[in-house]
Amino acid sequence: MNKSELIEAIAASADIPKAAAGRALDAMVDTVTGALKDGDQVVLVGFGTFSVKDRAARTGRNPQTGDPIEIAAAKIPSFKAGKALKDAVNG
Repeated sequence: MNKSELIEAIAASADIPKAAAGRALDAMVDTVTGALKDGDQVVLVGFGTFSVKDRAARTGRNPQTGDPIEIAAAKIPSFKAGKALKDAVNG
């Protein structure tokens, strides 16, 4: 499912125009992104948790030459599915 299909599904489910559903989806994505940038986590009970994890610096290998390279530390966005979502997918 791509973004336009998701907007259509939201519009049909909530009985709102596609334009309003698109604005609502964009607002949700912007809000979650902003919260993660600020170091917060977003918890949607039953759906899951969006958070930021720290990935440590490490030494990797260049696959072409085999030379070691340094990979910098980074902050990685993460999503952990909630129980209700896991049950819905597996049930």
